Amino acid sequence: MGTSRRPHPEQLQAFDLLATLVAVVGADDQVRFANAALEDAVGLSSRSIEGNPLPDYFLDPAALRQALQGVRSGAVATLRCDAELRRHGGEPIPVHVIVAGTEQPDELVVELLPQEQQARQQREQRLAAQARSNKELFRNLAHEVKNPLGGIRGAAQLLELEVGERGLREYTQVIIREADRLQALVDRLLEPHRHPRVVGDVNIHEVCERVRSLVLAEFPRGLVLRRDYDTSIPELRGDRGQLIQVLLNVVRNAAQALGERITAGDAEIVLRTRVARQITFGGRRCRLALDLHVIDNGPGVPDAIGDRVFLPLVTGRDGGHGLGLTLAQTYVQQHDGLIEVDSQPGRTDFRILLPLP
Repeated sequence: MGTSRRPHPEQLQAFDLLATLVAVVGADDQVRFANAALEDAVGLSSRSIEGNPLPDYFLDPAALRQALQGVRSGAVATLRCDAELRRHGGEPIPVHVIVAGTEQPDELVVELLPQEQQARQQREQRLAAQARSNKELFRNLAHEVKNPLGGIRGAAQLLELEVGERGLREYTQVIIREADRLQALVDRLLEPHRHPRVVGDVNIHEVCERVRSLVLAEFPRGLVLRRDYDTSIPELRGDRGQLIQVLLNVVRNAAQALGERITAGDAEIVLRTRVARQITFGGRRCRLALDLHVIDNGPGVPDAIGDRVFLPLVTGRDGGHGLGLTLAQTYVQQHDGLIEVDSQPGRTDFRILLPLP
């Protein structure tokens, strides 16, 4: 679409850098400028959009005309409403519309925020704030827990040397083992923040194949791990070791949830790679992104933890530590990406989105 753009004043061309959809309209409601994001959303080039009435691209043109007239008349400085944007050859896009005036008396700027995109941005902001809180929590935890644990373990070892009765030594061994277990738990919580990232070009399918071989070695019977790759996906910039850990944690989590189906012999996990277009990460628009899915036919995420599945120490599995998905989320966020889950009985889909160059 972008190759057919007309030259515009520099201040209008700056709108092409925005992730949101922007149109500039004149007194007759005709589009004077449509940015690249609006082109991509509507499915038409700017040459096709510009010169036509903007309300014609909405399912309810009258509502938008009324909004434009309200701002143009000076009744309000800015007006917001919800509408549905027509899409050439596709389903309409629900958008939040913001109409505002400019310094030119006959000119208005119309900003369109796809509601799905708006919801994702809010979710990203919430997850980023959660990650910052977790990082601070883990640092405090290390300070408050590790030193007393070392003291408890050392005292138990000294006590064991003084205790002659074998039965009492068993108690000191319990103390030592539990102290070691808690120490290992704290170390796992701190793991994502300890090591510097090693960034390079990463082939995501090499990562998928490595994880696939590891999981099949762990679950050699009753589980099918199916490939559904788009081999045209370019390499991405990232830390290969971290990305292997991300995918391994998600796939292993899926396999562990498939216990009953593995016993029955019909467990399946699908690794699917695609290219997503026009994805926004943290308010930054990305034309291309890796869209990686891990889909299993298990029982689904329990309702009780559905909205907390990425929080530390939250698990729906007996014996689980609740750290694997937390670690995966941390590494994905360090790659400026997003991980989310859509789950129902019989189908759970973990989706990982990462920017592509």
